Amino acid sequence: MPEIDEPALFRRGEHFSFDEPASFQRREDSTTMTVDLEEIGLTAAEQALELTPQVPGRGKLKTFFLAFAVILFNAFGNLCLAWGMKHLGESMGWNPLGYIRAILNPFVASGIALLILWLLTRMALMSWADLSFALPLTGVGYVLAAVLGTLFLDEAVSPRHWLGTLLIFAGAALVGTTAHQTEAEP
Repeated sequence: MPEIDEPALFRRGEHFSFDEPASFQRREDSTTMTVDLEEIGLTAAEQALELTPQVPGRGKLKTFFLAFAVILFNAFGNLCLAWGMKHLGESMGWNPLGYIRAILNPFVASGIALLILWLLTRMALMSWADLSFALPLTGVGYVLAAVLGTLFLDEAVSPRHWLGTLLIFAGAALVGTTAHQTEAEP
């Protein structure tokens, strides 16, 4: 059996297929190597904790595109929802018929559809990136929501509000420079 560089076993982006509890196959550059894990000194518990197969192809650029989709779906979904609710002519109360009438409004229905897409893309983002990366980065949506509210809903935004919005944007930009997925410490 060939010598195996142990850190190479844990690199992200490689394809692992488990065929027995005590061994796995690693494909790399069209070659397949079978490794007996017990032979290199890993117990079953270490195998279970350290050798989880990673999904290939989830680079930082793809994560940013998905985060961008999350931000757009959230901001425009909320814009459509707010526009539709403000133009209903009635305020919501305890009567469920008012909510059903609101859902039938095209802007409210569009907002709901966009927010469903937001939820689905956010779920995908959470599976691709760490929570500590994704949440601050998608906070840019608050900046976009303030801009859209000002432009389309004629909302008055105070200078203090804009300063807070700028700080959110700066924080998101700072988080965007970090790794989107951290490695587990041994």
